[in-house]
Amino acid sequence: MPRSFHRLLLSFLCLALLAGAAHANVVVVLNSRDATVKLLNQETFAEVSTFAVGKEPHHLMATPDNKSVIVASSVGNELIFLDPITGQIQRKIKDVFDPYQIGFSPDQKWFVSASLRLDRVDIYKYDGANLTLTRRIPLGKLPSHMAFNKASDTVFITRQGSDQVSAIDLASGVVKWTIPVGKLPAGIAMTPDDKHLLVGIMGADYVEVIDWRTQKTVKRIKAGDGTHNFRSLGDKRHTFVSNRVSNTINIIDQVTLENVGTINVPGGPDCMELTRDGKTLWVTLRWIKKVAVIDVASRKVVKLIPVGRSPHGVFFADSAPRM
Repeated sequence: MPRSFHRLLLSFLCLALLAGAAHANVVVVLNSRDATVKLLNQETFAEVSTFAVGKEPHHLMATPDNKSVIVASSVGNELIFLDPITGQIQRKIKDVFDPYQIGFSPDQKWFVSASLRLDRVDIYKYDGANLTLTRRIPLGKLPSHMAFNKASDTVFITRQGSDQVSAIDLASGVVKWTIPVGKLPAGIAMTPDDKHLLVGIMGADYVEVIDWRTQKTVKRIKAGDGTHNFRSLGDKRHTFVSNRVSNTINIIDQVTLENVGTINVPGGPDCMELTRDGKTLWVTLRWIKKVAVIDVASRKVVKLIPVGRSPHGVFFADSAPRM
């Protein structure tokens, strides 16, 4: 085989590898006020691309098969499916009205959309590919974040405008109960043992712990001002909680229900994503148009990356487990 052909083949392979590397480890950041998605290279922190999506993309999550990441465009009234590796648009589902926060039940049979602006919750059946609307439930003022029980029969919704949490039966759409909590409840998470709900009280400085079976608050864990959202460390014990006003992130032990650590982060830390090895935490900073990269071991910010206005959701494929 001619030497020139070998050189050509080698050049082609190198270019192919470089092209693949350019799309490897893409970080998806939602710029809510810019109505854009910014893609970053997870290793170099460089921008890969920025493209428009519908108005006010706030939250995003992977599909159960991990073949897509869904961007919820709340004012655009649609779901945009992206390739989780490259960030490229795969397809769109229109007429999903005001999908502010979204979630799949653990058994993957239900898809829920909390409509903050429209004061309702929409429940869809999910067959692995398609969504079929089954219930549209009015739910007071500003239904916000959600969590599920392990049995996948109940979704729990925070109601920011009425300082409450509601439990909805997924099959019937019946609101089983509503209880008062602290001011402006936001993020909500189920503990790995399925015993307690953790609620970020955004109008105060604590995580409210609810025994959802008895519908009673059992503890308030001191955190920081503007306690907001959760991201598990993936060890089935600890979770991060962001505090948007105090510019901190706390580490909560979900067994002892104690605050066991603090990370200082500027600019209104909000949504978080954790690398698979648990070593690096990415955090959107709502007030300063940046994303922070944090070394978990040292609890230090190692990089601030400029993005768009009011960055909210953040995602990458090679992430740690969410329990």
